[in-house]
Amino acid sequence: MSVDVEHERTDALFTRIEQIEGVADTLPTADPRRRTLQAVVEDELAAANPVRPVIAASLLGLTEKTVRAWVDEGVLVARTTSPRLLLDPARLNEVRRVVRELQAAGKNRRLLDEVYRRLADAALRDRQDLQQAITEMRHGRGRIVRGAA
Repeated sequence: MSVDVEHERTDALFTRIEQIEGVADTLPTADPRRRTLQAVVEDELAAANPVRPVIAASLLGLTEKTVRAWVDEGVLVARTTSPRLLLDPARLNEVRRVVRELQAAGKNRRLLDEVYRRLADAALRDRQDLQQAITEMRHGRGRIVRGAA
């Protein structure tokens, strides 16, 4: 398949994903319809073909060199590296969303650092043990641990 055709298909997929996520974001967090839409997005991304760096660069508004650097830094995830580098579409979608938010806010400098920080923050927020600890703290449960003085 040519790069142009692959780019069109990938762009169409990410446009559909963005539309579904947009609708899901309008629903309350506990709404089962939101979870259903999120599951559809996850299924679509899991079934999607891996993405060439040149296509990812176009989708992110970056250079291919930058995309490859972001793979080396762990911001983007390689699904395969041999015989050629192909990227994980789920992670690409996540990074694409963060990049768009940052660019909409006028942040274009030091984009790698900001994207990395936001992804790390999101990963922490998604940790079940951290959510449980915050809930316990809000309800006055748990114990205070202090380091040695």
